Amino acid sequence: MLAIRCPWCGVRNEFEFVNGGPSKPRRVDDAAEFDDAAWVVRLTVGPNPKGPLLEKWWHARGCGRWFTLTRDTLTHAISAEPPDADRGD
Repeated sequence: MLAIRCPWCGVRNEFEFVNGGPSKPRRVDDAAEFDDAAWVVRLTVGPNPKGPLLEKWWHARGCGRWFTLTRDTLTHAISAEPPDADRGD
């Protein structure tokens, strides 16, 4: 079982959460700088590292809020949490 710390509710069982996937970069300021091939890569190719990955999580069976945390993709250990400003609300 993975224990996930919700910034608002505290440590909870992983079954209360839904993984929203890797945290994506912010929208671009000028979409014209991307051609079609670059857009396909940006929208469909996500990071797949061995090790730490910044992810979005939804506390679906709890407070209903989204937040960001860092999870190691090899061990599933949650090694660090972003500062409050990056909670993802």
